Amino acid sequence: MAITQERKQELINEYKTHDNDTGSPEVQIAVLTEQITTLNDHLRTHKQDHHSRRGLLKMVGKRRNLLNYLRKKDITRYRELIKSLGLRR
Repeated sequence: MAITQERKQELINEYKTHDNDTGSPEVQIAVLTEQITTLNDHLRTHKQDHHSRRGLLKMVGKRRNLLNYLRKKDITRYRELIKSLGLRR
């Protein structure tokens, strides 16, 4: 259910803004998006797993808040991130 450490490191390397970056909004949103997609797949097979569903909803809310923050702070970074992650179809 959780993403592997290697996959998380790949996401960090892809979306980091400087060398030691692990906490920028872009990195956090990318990691949350990966976790959300894996949890979505899990919930498709385990429909009665309400505890994981609650965790999914919390992650979606956290990602939403980070996206709102990034949109207010820098709209161009927000648009590039949305495009690269494939959100907002």
